[in-house]
Amino acid sequence: MRIGMGYDVHKLTEGRELILGGVKIPYEKGLLGHSDADVLLHAVMDALLGAASLGDIGLHFPDTDEAYRGVSSLKLLKRVGELLDEHLYVIENIDATIIAERPKMRPYIDEMRENIARALTLDVDQVNIKATTEEGLGFTGKGEGVSSQAICCIEKMTNFSYDVTEQGTGCRNCQGCGISKGQVI
Repeated sequence: MRIGMGYDVHKLTEGRELILGGVKIPYEKGLLGHSDADVLLHAVMDALLGAASLGDIGLHFPDTDEAYRGVSSLKLLKRVGELLDEHLYVIENIDATIIAERPKMRPYIDEMRENIARALTLDVDQVNIKATTEEGLGFTGKGEGVSSQAICCIEKMTNFSYDVTEQGTGCRNCQGCGISKGQVI
């Protein structure tokens, strides 16, 4: 099992849409950034990349690259999922927190969870999102920005199934699929 943690913050500003978890949220301000500035998805991506020792979103999607200007972070999240697949990682779960004084997030959380699950080909129950305020304290409490934290658990696919090394013998009897219990798969 590997665990990753991600954090992101962006400034709130007028003239931008507020997008969190791939959901456009009606609000008088939006987040300033090179992409859509979706702090929730950025924290999730960094958690996943960190758990897999694959760097961070700045490495894969630099803000100096015009290809990522205004891009949907859902597209970037999908690419992170593909990177994990390429490195044979399975996502066990994601737990994230949005920290913002306003607007209220509860009406949008279910859609955010669905967006993340769809982008990563997960079941919705593998994704949890919470929201909290900072009771008027700090930059988020004063409405100057929004931050997000995320943690995830991933597992190497080969830990579940087969030994794919040159000396590999196949099934590793991990108890995961039923073969070791004599079940026909």
